[in-house]
Amino acid sequence: MASVELLPREYGYVVLVLVFYSLLNFWMATQVGKARKRYKVFYPTMYATEAENKDAKLFNCVQRGHQNSLEMMPMFFMLMILGGIRHPLICASLGVVYSVARFFYFKGYATGDPQKRLSIGKYAFLATFGLMICTMSCGLHILIA
Repeated sequence: MASVELLPREYGYVVLVLVFYSLLNFWMATQVGKARKRYKVFYPTMYATEAENKDAKLFNCVQRGHQNSLEMMPMFFMLMILGGIRHPLICASLGVVYSVARFFYFKGYATGDPQKRLSIGKYAFLATFGLMICTMSCGLHILIA
């Protein structure tokens, strides 16, 4: 495992945060499954229509909260993995902020009022910006070294 030895020891925190976020994503998926049963929106329907379901907005907000998290996940993972090579503790800390903010983003969205996703959820965007800076720093360090 010579490649692992090239990573800083603190990179383990980055890995743990990625696992934590994966568990959070799994939890969000189970919430969508529960909402499908509660609001009677059956597979393969991705989003409910108000013409067919009086609770369409409530279900769609739960579904959309998870879907948005899935859409952002590849960027979050890439920024964590690459930025964490040079700045593992900063990236791990930002990853925790991102994950906690994403939890509140989902919970706020799932209320049925999409504006509530931003009360604490907006901090995920700040964490993402910080991860971008760390990743740019890693790239520049590789170019200059």
